[in-house]
Amino acid sequence: MPTGEQIRAARAMLGWMVRQETAARRAEAAGAEVPRMHIATLEKIRAALESGGIEFLQASQRSNGGGPGIRRRP
Repeated sequence: MPTGEQIRAARAMLGWMVRQETAARRAEAAGAEVPRMHIATLEKIRAALESGGIEFLQASQRSNGGGPGIRRRP
C-alpha cells in the first residue's frame, strides 16, 4: 500500500488538486506511514493515481536504495 508521502507526490506529479477535507488529504497526512483508513478507500486512491499514469515503487525497487517512491509509468 502507498504511504502518505507517495500519495502526495503522485498527486503533485499529475497536477491534481485536493479541495477541502478529503480521503486523499487524510491519506497524505500519514507522511511516511501507510495511512490508517479503510483498505477499500486506500485502494481507490491508489487506483485513481495509477490510472493517471503513476507507478508506486517499494524501497526494493529503487535503484538508489532509498525508501518507497513513485514514477510516471513508461
